[in-house]
Amino acid sequence: MTTKTSRIPGLHKLSPQERLQKVAEAAGLGDGVLSHLGNTGNLEAATADSMIENVIGTLNIPLGIATNMVIDGEEVLIPMATEESSVVAAVCNAARQCRSTGGFTTAMSGSLMIAQVQLVGVSNPEFARLQILEHKADIQAICDETDPVLVKHGGGFRDIEVRILEGRTGPMVVTHLVVDTRDAMGANAVNSMAEAVAPRIAEWTGGRTYLRILSNLADRRLARARATWSLEDIGGAEVRDGILAAFDFADIDPYRAATHNKGVMNGVSAVVLATGNDTRAVEAGAHAYAARSGQYGSLTQWEIDADGNLTGSIEMPLAVGLIGGATRSHPTARIALDILGVETADRLAGIIAAVGLAQNFAALKALATTGIQKGHMALHAKNIAVMVGAVGDEIDKVAQELVAKGKVRMDVAEDILKSLRG
Repeated sequence: MTTKTSRIPGLHKLSPQERLQKVAEAAGLGDGVLSHLGNTGNLEAATADSMIENVIGTLNIPLGIATNMVIDGEEVLIPMATEESSVVAAVCNAARQCRSTGGFTTAMSGSLMIAQVQLVGVSNPEFARLQILEHKADIQAICDETDPVLVKHGGGFRDIEVRILEGRTGPMVVTHLVVDTRDAMGANAVNSMAEAVAPRIAEWTGGRTYLRILSNLADRRLARARATWSLEDIGGAEVRDGILAAFDFADIDPYRAATHNKGVMNGVSAVVLATGNDTRAVEAGAHAYAARSGQYGSLTQWEIDADGNLTGSIEMPLAVGLIGGATRSHPTARIALDILGVETADRLAGIIAAVGLAQNFAALKALATTGIQKGHMALHAKNIAVMVGAVGDEIDKVAQELVAKGKVRMDVAEDILKSLRG
């Protein structure tokens, strides 16, 4: 019997196929697993191997299309990559219900990112702060020399901020480099600038620089979206008032807000992932922004206009790009961007914000009317059918009977499938 071990020397030097064989041996995997992981789908193994370390395969996530979206007067098809039932359908339904009022309107605050340089070991932090500010022109020169291509495309250094923070280890002086990253997400650009500037800050102040890294709280890169839903389209004043009550709950209670914003991110993260952008960066920035007041609250706002209609709005950091990273190296991400027809990162961010608002509307309406489970479980029933072994037409038949019984469970699905097969 082979002893299982996580120690596989030189694994990173092997090809994906050779790695897979080694891992299969170490984990005791069968030939069927080797065949399954060896099929990397529409992402070639060599491409996957260039994206992350120790690649042995790919994990395919369903890519769906949300319809009915009108954004800034344009009809837009929305590619969404997610494994969760009802997410794509929710956006389709929410978008359909606000088409009569013009759909979604979006805007961006800009494309500015922040890199932080941490300075410690200075006994006079206020003095050091002014020393750094006095060298703004020098800092700009260093930053722009670090990425001349970004400057050529209209981006580059824009400003500095210097903050004094009191930590457990003593005072620290934190310099923010404010950089316009244009159509790039910008992490690599601003990180490189922070690395280049840090030694000079230490030299000017006599202190020691430690962390040199971007902030994912991209509050200089806010995406905004708004829309109006008429009472006629959503089912009347009672539905509107139920949505407002659900929003009010989320805005004052962090326990509710966490799930409320998770619903927003169901839509946001699905488009971010489909376009090859960084889901973790966007999610971190969104949740940090939701807590900027000192209490975690809603990313969305819901109100009543002068005519009694429901209005919704969202404002959140959205650092996404069209160049660099998986947005260009992953062929499916490139196709997703082609489907969207976007030419700027600002446009992409606005679309993503609109999707987040649509997703939130759909969730709030479900909560205020039939309850979230009815629609979600109806779609989830197909997953349950597949999990118990249903194939072809059996999937729909099992799912329909599960919904009819009101018991979307594996044991019930197994009984239904056995009955179907006689």
